[in-house]
Amino acid sequence: MARVSQEHLAARRRQILDGAARCFARDGFHGTSMQDVLRETGLSAGAVYRYFPSKDAIIAALAGDVLATVRECFRRSAESDDPPPPDALLAEALGRVAKRLVVPAPMLLQVWSETLRNPELRVTFQENFAALLGLWSRIVATYQRQGRMRPDVAPEAVARALAASAQGFLLQRALFGPVDEAVLGEGLRGLMSMTGPADAGSSPPRGAPAAGTPERP
Repeated sequence: MARVSQEHLAARRRQILDGAARCFARDGFHGTSMQDVLRETGLSAGAVYRYFPSKDAIIAALAGDVLATVRECFRRSAESDDPPPPDALLAEALGRVAKRLVVPAPMLLQVWSETLRNPELRVTFQENFAALLGLWSRIVATYQRQGRMRPDVAPEAVARALAASAQGFLLQRALFGPVDEAVLGEGLRGLMSMTGPADAGSSPPRGAPAAGTPERP
């Protein structure tokens, strides 16, 4: 019997995931059955179940592929001695992710909501998100070593803020339609450009008058 190549196995797996993604995007996770996936891919039950024993396994694989794509886009910056600033970093990475994703943006919302129901999917997300935070924390630590970012903030706190920016941008895109990644980069660049007195962000002592407010006699 001829030995099946890894390229063939990978292509067949990709065929199943792409077909399932089309079904999920069209009918939702709960409106899609394994029979729908079989019809969409044109494959036999045996061929599909060889790779994925259930619909949940397909969903977890799709989520894992998306998260791996996102993680890989930041790995190079994490390993660099001179990573780009946050505005360029997120805009470039999200642009590359958008080009490589095979799932439509609205499906990301379905995947996120499934983590509340699917323990396997939740573990997949938790593990990949932890890895992503680790990469971003390394990038932030490099900023701090270079003097490009204040050293008195925890790298993971900044990493979580970056993650929230990326997730929020993807959420807007899923809910409201296409938005160019450059918009996120420009917005972050504006936030990063804020200047002012060193104590501009501090709050006055409790009971003290606000700046510009005359004291009572």
